[in-house]
Amino acid sequence: MGMTMTQKILAAHAGLDSVEAGQLIEADLDLVLGNDITSPVAIKEMEKMKVEGVFDKDKIALVPDHFVPNKDIKSAEHCKCVREFARRNEITNYFEVGEMGIEHALLPEKGLTVAGDVIIGADSHTCTYGALGAFSTGVGSTDMAAGMATGKAWFKVPSALKFNLTGKPSKWVSGKDVILHIIGMIGVDGALYKSLEFTGDGIQHLSMDDRFTIANMAIEAGAKNGIFPVDDAAVAYMKEHSSRPYKIYEADADAVYDEEYTIDLASLKSTVAFPHLPENTHTLDEIDEIAIDQVVIGSCTNGRLDDLRTAAEVLKGRHVAKGMRCIIIPATQKIYMDAMEEGLLKTFIEAGAVVSTPTCGPCLGGYMGILAEGERCVSTTNRNFVGRMGHVKSEIYLASPAVAAASAVTGKISGPEEL
Repeated sequence: MGMTMTQKILAAHAGLDSVEAGQLIEADLDLVLGNDITSPVAIKEMEKMKVEGVFDKDKIALVPDHFVPNKDIKSAEHCKCVREFARRNEITNYFEVGEMGIEHALLPEKGLTVAGDVIIGADSHTCTYGALGAFSTGVGSTDMAAGMATGKAWFKVPSALKFNLTGKPSKWVSGKDVILHIIGMIGVDGALYKSLEFTGDGIQHLSMDDRFTIANMAIEAGAKNGIFPVDDAAVAYMKEHSSRPYKIYEADADAVYDEEYTIDLASLKSTVAFPHLPENTHTLDEIDEIAIDQVVIGSCTNGRLDDLRTAAEVLKGRHVAKGMRCIIIPATQKIYMDAMEEGLLKTFIEAGAVVSTPTCGPCLGGYMGILAEGERCVSTTNRNFVGRMGHVKSEIYLASPAVAAASAVTGKISGPEEL
């Protein structure tokens, strides 16, 4: 029986000729990731294990990004814990203020994730790296601790859903619209512990930033991981950013999938997820007037350079609505610098937006954009659960950077075509 792309990667890292869905395996890890919220828990678990050191100081990445720069004493203590652990163990890939970024944008940019890798991270959106043809998935802090100590992790091999993407999306339709469409179609538990495997000629029309966005939100459909084939665009990205060797795995022609779907990208419309689940999707043409109070453009989902360019294209020569708060957060220091050199930050500020240092802040209701009771926010983040960005009676509408920027200008949920 043939194997999917994910199954081939897992088999290779388990030292097995083949694996099948449901099989329990122990696999070698290429990278273990933690942030300022999850790492302190893992560090305390390692202390309980009485482990001396880590399995490989080059294969661990610690990225304080959720409450960084620190918002209060507790967040400062968390970061201090991670910082001191990194120093004690001489962790090569420790990134904080000054060279920091949102972890899932930073690691590919730093060349730490490549095709064929097995990566775990104590953050649910670790599935982002599937855009490069890696198997990457979120785990709990205890599994992170075991990974840092041993370089291994247990997995149940996932079955898969296959998405055949065809056609070319229209101008304002992006990877965010693709993944929101998919989650709206199959539901937030439609891929529970399965692999989302993407194929088809439509992939060539998706930028790497689009693919990172799609893989990032695989978890919002309950998936174990999302993964793309390694094409010329992925190879070019890895050659630009990484000196690490990579390995390309391809699904067998007779690989078994639980379900197969075909999506014509040309037929997709700008899509918005209404409160309080990512599956509650509506296309722009279905939406009546909904006034909003705040817009956030950023996060591990949509804080990359393509996202900022799109937002700037919409905002250039325009101004955000009176009383509107528009917060823009480049995902890494490099993206911030590139956006500055391209003049994007000038465009944002002239439009009446504010630009923040890289942080996850508002996405998880941390800081830099907390919502009060009754407020509504259009956000390019990945979750719109009750109370996710602040008060339990606030509302979050998930959208693409194009829709978010247009909504900031009109003061209501809008697309660029309406400006």
